Amino acid sequence: MPSAWLLPEHLSDVLPAQARVLESLRRGLLDRAVRYGYELVVPPLIEHVESLLSGTGHELDLRTFKLVDQLSGRTLGVRADTTPQAARIDAHLLNRDGVTRLCYCGPVLHARPSGGLTTREPLQFGAELFGHAGLEAELEVLELAVDSLAAAGVPGPVIDLADARVLRAVLSGVVADPSRLQDIAAALAEKDAASLASLAAPLPGPVREGLVALTRLYGGCEVLGEARACLPPRPLLHEALGELEWLSRHLRVAFPEAEVGFDLAETRGYAYYSGVRFAVYAAGASDALVRGGRYDEVGAVFGRARPAVGFSLDVKALAASAADVSAPAAIRAPWSEAPELRAAVRRLRDAGETVVTALPGDPGPEASHVFDRELVEVAGRWVLQAARAGAAASH
Repeated sequence: MPSAWLLPEHLSDVLPAQARVLESLRRGLLDRAVRYGYELVVPPLIEHVESLLSGTGHELDLRTFKLVDQLSGRTLGVRADTTPQAARIDAHLLNRDGVTRLCYCGPVLHARPSGGLTTREPLQFGAELFGHAGLEAELEVLELAVDSLAAAGVPGPVIDLADARVLRAVLSGVVADPSRLQDIAAALAEKDAASLASLAAPLPGPVREGLVALTRLYGGCEVLGEARACLPPRPLLHEALGELEWLSRHLRVAFPEAEVGFDLAETRGYAYYSGVRFAVYAAGASDALVRGGRYDEVGAVFGRARPAVGFSLDVKALAASAADVSAPAAIRAPWSEAPELRAAVRRLRDAGETVVTALPGDPGPEASHVFDRELVEVAGRWVLQAARAGAAASH
């Protein structure tokens, strides 16, 4: 029989030191979004599964835990992504005519981990902008994403730009089974030339050549020129490449320390995204900290297919790349029934100080605090003094 204290695979407790880091990041991320004008929403953890999976494709369906509601008998889902919930709130509850900016931060649950060492319970922070179809919305969301990493102390961001319309332009006029198109997108994302060649074999020659060319189109600004030279000269492609060029130019001005590049074969979420998409990495990292882009159809199932662009990140993953958060300074106080001491402790706590009382029999500080001061009695009054060596110990 398994031990009662063992947790399911890819789930773990968040202990005090890590929880302190996560909470510091959560507050900083939300504060940054609020400064951009984003309003906080807190959707429920479970919803009717149809709502959670609206417009998100097959991948999210596989990652969503499902259960039967004992009240209604309907199938519920535990959210694996908060974006559809934000779209529902925008379309159905707020129902505004103009631009709506929403942000959120809360746990999501995945039925399957995205990698061998990843958690199935990310702490997802995200920001969504609804109601504006212009590139200005993409630029704002990208700036907020990069600013969010900077606020967390992540140095030297690497910004990767792509666009779902590039593949659509290459495949324009092709009639193919949707599953084959999904497989082609997956092979491109993995730069799997062998699988791509097999999947593209029945397609017209120019299309096959364009798909193969996409696997080579990643790097700096030269990629856009190469794409114009070797991909089919279609209006949709011209529009996509022009918008990527505009965004990259503005990002380099706003973030001169950032590295901006392109990966035109980045097609993950091909069926979900409708335009520009992006990923932001920490310098030297192999996996993105932030992913986002434009997904204009996400609200269609709720009756309002509003333009939409946004991003999300896992705060737990961000913590590994963020600047260290030092242990909080605290005051050590003895325990006593004396009204004067108890009043002094209350005054300090009301002033925002952390005061830890040494309860009777307590062998010493075990919490993750740095005790830099202590309350001591001097001439009948309780005063703050620098902690003595024993009282200042931190764990």
